[in-house]
Formats: sequence, C-alpha cells, structure tokens
Amino acid sequence: MHAQQIIEAGRWIDQQGWCPATGGNFSIRLDADSALVTASGCHKGHLTDDDFLVVDLNGEPIGDLAGRKPSAETLLHTRLYALGGQIGAVLHTHSVASTVLSRLETSDWFELSGYEMQKSLSGNATHDETIRLAVFDNTQDMTLLADQLSARWADQPLQWGFLVSGHGLYAWGRDMQEARRHLEGLEFLFACALEMRRLGAN
Repeated sequence: MHAQQIIEAGRWIDQQGWCPATGGNFSIRLDADSALVTASGCHKGHLTDDDFLVVDLNGEPIGDLAGRKPSAETLLHTRLYALGGQIGAVLHTHSVASTVLSRLETSDWFELSGYEMQKSLSGNATHDETIRLAVFDNTQDMTLLADQLSARWADQPLQWGFLVSGHGLYAWGRDMQEARRHLEGLEFLFACALEMRRLGAN
C-alpha cells in the first residue's frame, strides 16, 4: 500500500514535468522509526515495487538492499520525519519554476502573499497572509544540509516545504494526499511568482 501511494504520486509528478530524468526522491513514513524511500537512480514516473527500500530515521537502510541504494538526499527526508512528528510523506522535486526561483531569491526566505491558492496549504484561510518558505544553499554534503535544516527548525518549525537553491523543492504533509496537495499548490504559486517576475511586477 505504501509503495503504491509513492508509485501513483511519481506518475502524476512525472506528468507535470516536475521530476525529469531520474531526479528527485519520494518517501512515506512507516512508523515512528522508519520510512519507505525511493532507491537512487530510478525514474520517478516509472517506479515499480522493486524501486524502494526501508531506512531508519538516520537514513540507514534496514534489511536486504537487493542491489538498491538510497539516494544521498534520503537523510533530508528522515531528518524531516525526526523533526516533524506529524509529517507522513515527503516529495522532493525539480521543477523549472522552483529551481529558477530558488536561484533568484537572495534571502533565507521566499515569501508569497495575495494569492488565493495559498489556501491550498494547511492552516491558511486567506490570501492576505504572507507565507514563507526557507531557502538553503545547495551542497552535496547532505549531513551539513540536514544539520542546517535542524538549526532552522529549532528557530522556527517549517511548514509545507523548503527550497534548495538551484536544486528544487521539498514538500511534505501529514499523509501522501496532503503532501501532493501542498506540492501542487506550491508549484502553482511558484509559476505565478515566476510569471510576475517576467512581467516586471513586484
């Protein structure tokens, strides 16, 4: 059941063009101490039951790997599960809009306001609020990035997702359904923000 939820999410995300080539990685929490994650090198639009492995919340594989290996970015998924007890699914994607906007943003936060679609994000009931997503510098050192995530979280727990500059988006929810809704809502908002910048609007 858990694998099938990820497979279906992968097909949908691939149809949107948000995870080209073999980029990205997806996961779902199994219990308090483990998660099911996509294996490294798998195209996310063509996942099968053989493309997953179970890891603990340190990102270490549990059980027989059967020739599979976890993505280096698995640690960010498991760190999110450790930090946010209500997080049940994480989707990491590489859309054009999220990647470009993450490079254009020069502060530690990407802010949006005035959009009705903000209400797609849990806890938002109006377009009048300003929503903020943390932005992290890209690095191949996932331990460093996970520790930076923990430090930012300790200062203020993050909501809905975060951006990695020049890399993409991590979106999450209490379950896969909510994670997909947050991903879709954020991608719509990113597309609007990118179009506004093209038009020279603030």
